[in-house]
Amino acid sequence: MPVSPIPTQTKGRGARSNAASRFLSRQKEAFDDGWTSDDQTPKPLRTVVEPDMARSIITRNNSPDIAFDQSINPYRGCEHGCVYCYARPAHAYLGLSPGLDFESRLFFKPFAHELLARELSKKRYSPQVIHIGGDTDPYQPIEKSLRITRQVIETLYRFRHPFTLITKSALILRDLDVLAPAAAEGLARVAISVTTLDRKLARSMEPRAATPGRRIEAIRALSAAGVPTVVMFAPVIPGLNDHELEGVLEAAAEAGASSAGYVLVRLPREISGLFQQWLATDQPLRASKVMSLIRQTRGGADYTADWGLRQTGEGPVAELVAARFKAASRRLGLDQPRPDLTLDLFAVPARCGDQMELFGGETSRREGPSFAAASPGTSGKKRRPARHVATTGTGPPATPAPG
Repeated sequence: MPVSPIPTQTKGRGARSNAASRFLSRQKEAFDDGWTSDDQTPKPLRTVVEPDMARSIITRNNSPDIAFDQSINPYRGCEHGCVYCYARPAHAYLGLSPGLDFESRLFFKPFAHELLARELSKKRYSPQVIHIGGDTDPYQPIEKSLRITRQVIETLYRFRHPFTLITKSALILRDLDVLAPAAAEGLARVAISVTTLDRKLARSMEPRAATPGRRIEAIRALSAAGVPTVVMFAPVIPGLNDHELEGVLEAAAEAGASSAGYVLVRLPREISGLFQQWLATDQPLRASKVMSLIRQTRGGADYTADWGLRQTGEGPVAELVAARFKAASRRLGLDQPRPDLTLDLFAVPARCGDQMELFGGETSRREGPSFAAASPGTSGKKRRPARHVATTGTGPPATPAPG
């Protein structure tokens, strides 16, 4: 009996293959050597977490269709494994695959909060809202032990700097003690991404993200704590989850969401192939219809990157999604303008040893903290972050957060 050419699923992962980076001169291609599901299953894929020794932490963009100019991404790669994730192609720049490597070869920025404090303390720095998690999820599983995102938002609040944050993880509730007071001062707003209410679809499409129910409960808890919370129905995948648009918005509105947004599925570069592999294994009866509808929103292509259209698409299918979203948002009261976050409270905190002002108070120094504070017995040397290796499903060892 012939063996199916459809790729098999790696347990607990979203992508169905691990094609090499497009920048490598040598390429590898898997082949069918006769193994079947009746044979012994290989060991689960391990998650490897390594430090990314970034020299700066704030990323800036001038994209006309993005609502923020500054962003912070504490991690590269994402263990949530969402098969549609538009950040996957960036892993190719590291010589890694946008497929399984993106989900299992992760990088964290160990001195993120120190770099941030240094940048915010520069004399020429002008505060603008910083968005956290525009690329990969800042509350993915490894954040539970590494606490990089926690340190970043603590630093932002210490400087009274406004920020927004997007996640699909209920781990965000751990940081309510920072988010709630920041929101009370007009410094914070959160967005929770809810792609589907179908647990089975979510498990397949976003294998390590929080369940839909946990995300709705996160909206409820954040809203109850006074944190303005946006529900993002993203991505909208025509023929797969678009029929849930109204249901997701209704559940979020009942939980206390203050507004809503949506983004049409984006399939640039390697994502198109990865997504189609996933459709072939997990949604074989819908695969051709889903891709046909997606192409109808992209002028016949798998993806177009035109400003103003890459988020919403074009054509009758995209227009219908936009009309439904607008009507549902208005009906549920989720179409209200989002209040601007305040920039007026920003101030560089005074440090021990700063010169006192002549008439009281302290003069804040603008140089910011040193890159890496020395600890007893280190003679002022920079700390060397450890490399973490964790078995699939367990995350990295519970070690103190670097920095």
